[in-house]
Amino acid sequence: MAATQAPPLPAADARRARLEAVLVSVALAGNNAASYVLNVVAARLLVPALFGELSSLLALLVIGIVPAMGLQTAVALRVAAGGADRRSLVGLGLATSACVTAAGLLAVPLLVPLLHLSGPWPVVWLALSLGPLTLLGLFHGLLQGTRRFGLLAGLVALEGLGKVGGTMTGLLAGRASAVALAGAALGSLVVALIGWVVCGRPRPSRFVRTAAGDVVHATQAMLALVLLVNLDLVLARHTLPARDAGEYAVGAVITKIAYWLPQAVGVLVLPRLVHADGRRRAVPVALAVCAAIDGVFVLGAAVFGGHVIGLVGGADYAGSTMPVWPFALAGSMLSLVQILLYARIASADRRSSALVWLAVVAEVVLVIGWLHGSTTQVVTGALLTVTGLAVGGGVVEWCDRKSYAPLHLRR
Repeated sequence: MAATQAPPLPAADARRARLEAVLVSVALAGNNAASYVLNVVAARLLVPALFGELSSLLALLVIGIVPAMGLQTAVALRVAAGGADRRSLVGLGLATSACVTAAGLLAVPLLVPLLHLSGPWPVVWLALSLGPLTLLGLFHGLLQGTRRFGLLAGLVALEGLGKVGGTMTGLLAGRASAVALAGAALGSLVVALIGWVVCGRPRPSRFVRTAAGDVVHATQAMLALVLLVNLDLVLARHTLPARDAGEYAVGAVITKIAYWLPQAVGVLVLPRLVHADGRRRAVPVALAVCAAIDGVFVLGAAVFGGHVIGLVGGADYAGSTMPVWPFALAGSMLSLVQILLYARIASADRRSSALVWLAVVAEVVLVIGWLHGSTTQVVTGALLTVTGLAVGGGVVEWCDRKSYAPLHLRR
C-alpha cells in the first residue's frame, strides 16, 4: 500500500496560510503574555506567603497540562493521517481528561502538606481545572489535524481568556488561591464547551488501544521537553547563591521567549509531518524558519544584552554584566528540538523521546558535577546539552528519513 502524499499548498492559498500563521502566533503570544500579567497582578494583590502558594500551584498546573499537549499531538496526527473516527477520539479525550482529574484529586493528600497549604481546596480546584484544560487539548488537536488554523487560533485565545481571565477574576474576588483556581476551572470549562461546539458537537464512542498508546507516548515525550525547558532554572536555584539564582531567573525568561517565538511553526507544520514525503519537505523548512526567527532574537540579545536584562528584570538588574545571548541561543535550540521531536512522534518512532530524556539526565550531571560556579557556567551547561540534543536529533532524523512509515499505515 503506497503512502498518501500530503497535497501541496495551492499558490492561491499562500496569503491565507500567512494570515493563519500570524493569527496562531498572536494567540500563542497572547496566552504567554496573559500568564505573565497574571503573575505581576498576583504579586501586587497578595502578601508574599500567599503569592508563593499560588505560584507553586500554577507551576503544578503547567505540569498538569502536559497530557493535554500529548493528547493534542496524537489527535492532530491521527486526524491528519485520514480515516480517524472522530467519535472514538472524543471518547479518548474524555477518558484522558477523567484520568488526569482523578490523578489530581488522588494527589490532594500528598500536595497539601508538601506545599504547606492550610486546606485541600486549592489543590481540589487545581485538579478540577485540569479536566477541561485536557479536553481543550482534544479540540485543539481536531482543529489542528484538519488545518483549521483560524479557528484554532481563536480557541487558543479563548483558552487564555478563560484560564487566565478566570484566575484573575477569582483572585480579585477572593484574594486566595482556592478562589483563583476555582475561577480558572470555571473559565476553562466554559471554553471547553465552546470548543466542543466549534468542533461540531461530536459525541463520544469507545476508543482503540493504539490511540491511547499514541497519547501516552506523546505525553511522556512532551513531559521530557517541558522538563528540559525548565531544568536549568531549577539547577541554578540549587547550585548558585540566592542573588545569582535571581539573576539567572531573569535570563531564563529570555530562554523561554526564544523558545516560544517560533511556536506557531510547530503548530502549523505538525499535520504535514504525518506523511513520509511531507516530513522530508516540511522538517528542513520548519527548522530553517525557526532558526531565522530566533536568529534575529539571538543577535538582538548579543547587541543589547545589558539593556535586555534591565528591561526584563527591572532596575535591580540594570547593572548586570551577565551575557544574555547564551540564554537566547539555548531557547533557539529548544525550538529546533521541538520540531525534531514532532517529526519523530509523527513517524511512529517509539524511541523518539529517548534522546530528550537522556539530555535531561546529561544536563543534571553536567551542571551538578562541573558547571555550577557562576550563572555563565550553568547556562553553558544548558546550552551544551540542548545543542547536543538538537544535533543528535537532526542526525537521527536524517538517517531514518528514508525508512519512515506514515502513521496511518501502522493502524
